[in-house]
Parts: sequence; C-alpha cells; structure tokens
Amino acid sequence: MADKGKKGKAAAPAPEAAPPPGDPQPEDKKDKEPKKKEKSVQPQDEVGTRKGCRRYKWEFKDSNKEFWVMGHAEVKILSLGCLIAAMVMFTGTTVHPLLTVIINMELSVFCFFFIIYTFAINRYMPFILWPISDLLNDLFTFIFLVGAIVIAVKSRTSMPTPYFIAVILIGVAGLFALIDICLQRKHFKGKKVKRNVLIPPPPREKPKGPEKPPEKAGEKPPEKAPEKAKDKGKGGKK
Repeated sequence: MADKGKKGKAAAPAPEAAPPPGDPQPEDKKDKEPKKKEKSVQPQDEVGTRKGCRRYKWEFKDSNKEFWVMGHAEVKILSLGCLIAAMVMFTGTTVHPLLTVIINMELSVFCFFFIIYTFAINRYMPFILWPISDLLNDLFTFIFLVGAIVIAVKSRTSMPTPYFIAVILIGVAGLFALIDICLQRKHFKGKKVKRNVLIPPPPREKPKGPEKPPEKAGEKPPEKAPEKAKDKGKGGKK
C-alpha cells in the first residue's frame, strides 16, 4: 500500500530557504541604485537646450569660429597693429593733441570689440544688435581716421620721415576699417526687413455683455413700476 501511495502522488518538493531579512534581493538592489542621467543629444549648429558650462563652451567655440573665419579678427588685428605703430612713430616728434586722442580712442574701441567677440560676451546680450553696432563702429572709425590724417597734414608745414610713415599707417588702418564694413554685409544677406514694425498693434476689443433678445414688432417695452407714494404724513394736512 505504501508503494502505491508513492506512485500515485508525487512527493511534494521541499520549500526553499527564505533569504535572510537583512540581505535584499538582487532585483531590489537594481531598483534602488540611482539611474545615471543620460546627456540629451544636442544639435551642432544651434545652442539647443544647453545650459551652464555646456552652453558657454558651445558659444565660445561658435563665436570664435565666426569671428576668425569671416575675417573680422584678422582685419581688427591689422588695424590695431597700424595704430600702435603710428603711435610709436609719433613719439619723437611734436604732434597735434587731437591725433593722440583719436588714435587712443580707436585703439580702445578695437580692443573692446575684440574682447567681446573672443570671450562670447555678445551671445549673452541679445538686446544689442552686434552686427549693426560693429558696422557703425567701422564707419565712424574710417571717418575719424580720415579726419586724423587731415589734421596731421594741416598742422605741420614740414613732415619728417617718421611722421610721414605714421600718417600713412593711420590711412592703412582706416582702409582696413572700410574692408571690415564690407565683411559685415555677410550678416545681412538673406534677411528681409520686416514691414510695419513701428506701427502699434490694434487695440483689443472689449468683451461684449450678454445680448438682449430682440423685441418683437408691436410689443411695447416693459414699463417701470410706479414709485411708491410718499408717506401720507409728510406734506399733508394734519
């Protein structure tokens, strides 16, 4: 009988040993481990959603690439070199004070734009139209340097060789500023001017109240209820 019972019913498997309460299961460990944040794929031609240091690295590379590839940096460096050389040539001779003022002013302005574009500061100040401001700067630089040449020629009756070379260098610096104006035109190609920009938008319409139902023909508008008579005691006979 015992043998038949063994054949009919399979022996129940022994229960597995439960894991100790202190040691969590490996699946629980995987769930508890903090997931590493994956960097989102960003476009190479645009800033995208970059923030902080990632954005500054991209802006720094893009600003320097645009500044050097389009030729603005080279032209500004050549202009700076010509003006510095002119200042050195003027050291041994008497010079009109306006010449030194104009040259120092243009040197400081060139250095300002060089720092702005090199460290990508312009990318964090979008409220300034930098291509237009640089274009106007080059235009005024050319005008001021031409004026400096006129002052230098009229203020001296005789020009020694260093003085003459300095005047020529000022003219070359003004020529480079004129070249930079031509390079700035690339920023405005393919861009259309928006029309009616200065026209103010139309005033907003006031919200209309609930519309009254139209009156039918022949119907009179509802009359107002007569005011209650004043107290009899007032104004009457006692």
